[in-house]
Amino acid sequence: MSKNHQSKIHQLLENPTKIVLVAHQNPDGDAIGSTLGLGIYLQLLGHQTQVIAPNDFPKFLKWLPQASDILTYEKQTDESQQCLQEAEIVFILDFNAPQRAGNVSDALIGFKGIKIMIDHHQQPSDYADFMISDTSMSSTCEMIFHFISSKHPELITSDIANCLYLGIMTDTGSFKFGITTSTTHRVAAALIDQGAAHTHIHEMVYDNNRLENLQLLGRALQNLKIVSDLRTAYITLSQEDLDAFDFQKGDTEGIVNYALSLENIIFAAIFIEHKEDGIIKISLRSKGDFDVNAFSRAHFEGGGHRNASGGRSKRTLKVTEDYFLDIVKNYKNELSA
Repeated sequence: MSKNHQSKIHQLLENPTKIVLVAHQNPDGDAIGSTLGLGIYLQLLGHQTQVIAPNDFPKFLKWLPQASDILTYEKQTDESQQCLQEAEIVFILDFNAPQRAGNVSDALIGFKGIKIMIDHHQQPSDYADFMISDTSMSSTCEMIFHFISSKHPELITSDIANCLYLGIMTDTGSFKFGITTSTTHRVAAALIDQGAAHTHIHEMVYDNNRLENLQLLGRALQNLKIVSDLRTAYITLSQEDLDAFDFQKGDTEGIVNYALSLENIIFAAIFIEHKEDGIIKISLRSKGDFDVNAFSRAHFEGGGHRNASGGRSKRTLKVTEDYFLDIVKNYKNELSA
């Protein structure tokens, strides 16, 4: 973590101003938790804040404090643009390259005020004025905890604690991913001490499924395929599959992990067709040393972490599947070791 930039950012926040906080496209728990958690903290310092998400986010995140106040850029474009025009500072949270903001990327690049990036993903772009980047952190929410605690630990309210705990929990796979450290657990404990309702958070995220959601999971498992000699498993979901089970944003969250849970599998992928957007959304997971961040950057316009990454394809679902099967053969030595 860059201590110099952290100190400078705290100095910038000494005088109340208008601040916008931007999440990445297709926001997950860490993106929503970090923007809301930091936003509430900034309000306590006297700032005017507005969280902007490029597009809608899953229902299981909408119960968080102030989630109903988030502007969705694709639906509230004029209001979002006005907020960005009036703001003096924009926080870029949980992503480190402007294109990850989707339809907000041009507005971010053209923003005339101060850009501040806080993120834990690999290979950050150099487009922010101030940056805190630490790839050893489990989540951006863990970074926000350290940022607040370094100046005003007494201001971590139960609302902030709930937001940050949720982001840490989801980005660590309920604390099972390798990026989880002893520090991560200590941060989680501190957040519980500050009022994070950990059982309620878990129930709202993981135990709040619709029937159609579970039926879609069943279809995904039916579509699961294994490439035994490459220790690889993958899932495909067509637009027809999504439509058959009344797909809602967030319904496919975590499904790729079922493929990775198979015995002797160290590389897993899911390919999800979204015809309206004209893309195949891709999630990649791995165990051990196989670097899905590098794989995604090389082949699917994506990136993320060594063991968890995302990407996309503009090919058809079938062509994307065939392309994946063709290129994964080039990694046989890494996957069969």
